[in-house]
Amino acid sequence: MKKVYFLQTCDTCKRILKEINLEGFERFEIKTNPLTTSQLDEMYRLKKSYEALFNKRAKKYKAMGLKSELVSEQDYRQYILDEYTFLKRPVFIINDKIFVGNSKKEVERLKASLG
Repeated sequence: MKKVYFLQTCDTCKRILKEINLEGFERFEIKTNPLTTSQLDEMYRLKKSYEALFNKRAKKYKAMGLKSELVSEQDYRQYILDEYTFLKRPVFIINDKIFVGNSKKEVERLKASLG
């Protein structure tokens, strides 16, 4: 099972997707096809944290004042389901491994796993 969740309008996602051989990957563009609860719960099962899946760089994060609030795991889950920009992206799932976000370290882990 190979899946990638991304945002088509995100330049960073585009760059990373170009660097990866996407043959055999199911592709999910999260703006036109919002995440389902089962997709998000699958990510949670692999990452063990909704907060780790949450994009704290999103403009709405600051606009909604979430930085100064105490946000629970269930709150993070609901925010991600309600607003696609709150998913840290891209998200790659390869069998039972998950790679979240665009940090250099995470992209290198992803590339190493693809061999």
